[in-house]
Amino acid sequence: MKKILLMLMLACTIMAYGQQQKSIVVLYENDVHCAVDGYAKLAGLRDAIADTAYVALVSNGDYVQGMTVGAISKGQYVVDLMRALPYDAITLGNHEYDYGMERMFQLLRQVPAPIVCANLYDVKLERNVFASYVMKRFGDKKIAFVGASTPTSMETEAYAFRDDEGNVIYDLQIQDIPALVQKAVDDARRAGADYVILDSHLGEEETNRNSDSHTVVANTTGIDIVLDGHSHAVIVADTVKNKVGKPVVVSQTGTKFANIGKLVITPDGKMTTELIPIEKVTVKDAYVAELTDSIHAILEEQTSRVICNSEVPLRILDDEGNEIARMGETNAGDIVTDAYRLMTGSDIAVLNSGSIRNELKKTGDLTYGDLLTLLPYDNYIVVAEVKGSTILEMLKKLVSFLPKPDGQFPQVSGLKFTTKVKDHSVSDVQVLNGATQQYEPINPERTYKLATTKYCVTDGGLHNTLQGCPIVLETKKTYSDVFIDYIKERLNGHIGQEYAKPQGRITVIK
Repeated sequence: MKKILLMLMLACTIMAYGQQQKSIVVLYENDVHCAVDGYAKLAGLRDAIADTAYVALVSNGDYVQGMTVGAISKGQYVVDLMRALPYDAITLGNHEYDYGMERMFQLLRQVPAPIVCANLYDVKLERNVFASYVMKRFGDKKIAFVGASTPTSMETEAYAFRDDEGNVIYDLQIQDIPALVQKAVDDARRAGADYVILDSHLGEEETNRNSDSHTVVANTTGIDIVLDGHSHAVIVADTVKNKVGKPVVVSQTGTKFANIGKLVITPDGKMTTELIPIEKVTVKDAYVAELTDSIHAILEEQTSRVICNSEVPLRILDDEGNEIARMGETNAGDIVTDAYRLMTGSDIAVLNSGSIRNELKKTGDLTYGDLLTLLPYDNYIVVAEVKGSTILEMLKKLVSFLPKPDGQFPQVSGLKFTTKVKDHSVSDVQVLNGATQQYEPINPERTYKLATTKYCVTDGGLHNTLQGCPIVLETKKTYSDVFIDYIKERLNGHIGQEYAKPQGRITVIK
């Protein structure tokens, strides 16, 4: 009997030793924004690695919104693909809230993977909505995946966090992010975690330094590595010191499956990260690829009708890929805001640049799908009454982040102004006189009719600068539908050379 027990113990020891020699690979993505073609390659890469290592898949937020495939299905097609992989841990990006909380919950209930978020709090029930972390075992090692979601969503997607009376019903607890993450890390360590990975959608942007991933690391201990999202940065390994001076790596993959992140944890605990460009991934999962093809076929049927012809590309990026619409005027911003001003008969139109999600580089025939890609959100056009003094204050706030890109930077119609990057001053503000078609100095005491999205008036857009302004017209049409109406009815289905370049409405002096 003793001999049998010794043999069993030896066998278990050998098995555990064998397991320990097998590396753990965590594949990660962030800010996919509906770039659905990448999922088959992500699944294929997982399958290829699984022969020689333990493999986990994690998503760091912003998956259900950003392109036509998300907008037309309200995220369903993307979730269908995510269900097929499956994931080991998923956290929430700010754009998961775009369709409202009820729709987000409806989508996430379909995903057979743990949703982790240490800071999304249900005010009425007085508890967190999701688990702060999930523990996964790989051989004889346990990894805790802790989640965190950027609290700036309470401003940029404010409508999702409030009831019809404006009361906060969900809270992302901006004041407590490091403390909440620390509690989750401590709980995971007590539960036996060998490694703790922070799956965050916090980002690296200085405008979010009160809750970005670097600040969280600097104010916590016990995190081994941060797989981040939100700022669309391409970061192989950025080292940040934690609260006791220990270096912690932060990594991010960019956006729209530009890269797949690969974290390797060797048997001796060494961690390394790399970013694999998606075009260099040659393997695909056959089932996920087939599902992707079927989604494309459905989408083609829904979006292939031609709406117009365009002589010019509609740009929001420069040739290096910089988001110039978030720092200055663009021709896409000009034509879109012209549509809102002219189709509603308003004095001016203002739109936050982040609402123009993609550019249209191609010319010639443009389909419904093309135009929906440009403007994919469920934003509805409204007209508000706004005093000139409020417009002046609004412009000062909206340029205050220059020279950094900001999704609330304005695109305008019927309005001109000059701003200096050095001191963020705003001057020479003029409004187009509809009768004379001449620009005149803005009158601070006059009330103007301003066309924009409802999001920009009541739900956190334009940095809440229009909050409280009375809405005098609700079109009940999405901002993409109003844009399409403008092209069809006012431009007779043709975008010409008048929109070839920005029209000089915003002058930025560096």
